[in-house]
Amino acid sequence: MSEKNLSEKLFKPKSKLKQTETSVLVTYSVPKTHLLKHSSTFEGTSYVSWYRMINRLIWIWRGNDGLEIEAVLSRIAANNRVRSCEDLLDTVIGYQPGNWAYEWSQQAMAWQKKALELPTKIAASQAWLRAANLYSIAAYPHLKGDHLAEQAVLLANKAYENAAQLTDFRLKKISFKIEDGKKELIGFLHLPDTNQGPYPTILVCGTLDSLQLDYYRLFSQYLAPQGFAMLTLDMPSIGYSIKYKLSQDTSALHQQVLNQLANIPWIDHTRIGVIGLRFGANIALRLAYLEPKCLKGVAVLGPIVHSLFNEQKYQDQIPVMNIDIFASRLGFYQVDEAVLRSELSCYSLKKQGLLGRRCPVPFMVVNWQNDVFSPKEDALLIVRSSIDGKLLTLPAKPLYQNFHQSLSAVVSWLKSKID
Repeated sequence: MSEKNLSEKLFKPKSKLKQTETSVLVTYSVPKTHLLKHSSTFEGTSYVSWYRMINRLIWIWRGNDGLEIEAVLSRIAANNRVRSCEDLLDTVIGYQPGNWAYEWSQQAMAWQKKALELPTKIAASQAWLRAANLYSIAAYPHLKGDHLAEQAVLLANKAYENAAQLTDFRLKKISFKIEDGKKELIGFLHLPDTNQGPYPTILVCGTLDSLQLDYYRLFSQYLAPQGFAMLTLDMPSIGYSIKYKLSQDTSALHQQVLNQLANIPWIDHTRIGVIGLRFGANIALRLAYLEPKCLKGVAVLGPIVHSLFNEQKYQDQIPVMNIDIFASRLGFYQVDEAVLRSELSCYSLKKQGLLGRRCPVPFMVVNWQNDVFSPKEDALLIVRSSIDGKLLTLPAKPLYQNFHQSLSAVVSWLKSKID
């Protein structure tokens, strides 16, 4: 089946099924109001007229064109079709012009078509990668039960695999056994083009609103030049991990994978490091406490490990979409805020009795000033919990420059610990 036909089949309208619009998948006993504006490095910017955070920095960093992003957002904003909430531009119901998944998928299909027509492998690979990135945005923020998003994820993964086939890097799609072999989990192992394996490997624990394919640039521009392989997994309830609900044992899936790395011939399982971004830092740090002999170092960026889970003053400052993400990952779809707050408090690594205890694994923490999701107190707690802790504090702006600086510093630090 051609890529075009696959896209048409997946997104073919179903007359008997009315698609549930993304913003109404999670409901609250007391309706939440949308904040006027919030900005952060990882989440982007919230606007009163949009349900989703508009994450230009990360989308451009992944390889998307800024003008292309604005063009898609403009098409969504200008459309006058029925919305689930008339005050929110990105809530057009059903797979049709103006709908978030529709507009981003149409843009992805255009790149998909270009990829099939371009004469060189390099150009075709870049086009497939652009298509994968755009399909990923079409599925954003990856709420469970969003059928249009799930279809976009299928196309994103297919486009990503097509891109990988045309690059100098090698991509291995690896099946890991989970829960005593009863289930499986798919991870992407990215290998440098040096042919000098087995390779020191970085396990990446991503954010709750991203797919594992979203970290290709972390590999190609930061890890591969240093000789690292990169192993990625989808977070619980997303992508290839969609069948797994997030639990208080946040590192359960990653820990089972970590214990199987000795069986992967391309990986030097004696030289493993971990990068954790946002909630992924929660997983990364848990791994350090539970499997200290397996890891040479853990680097976390904007870690969500305690304060946001434990203090209402921080929870009250984050946008509705981000609360929806937490609720969706936990399997909450009709939310009583008191119950959700109580559940979130159990995800604090300090309350779990981990952070605050001395850990033999070296930690590096990147903290951005005035970060509501990750206050500096959390960063200091992490640094003090390691026998070898390092803190890098960066101003909130300039966004792109500081994000690049943080990744460069993290990879350099990991290399010093693993080599």
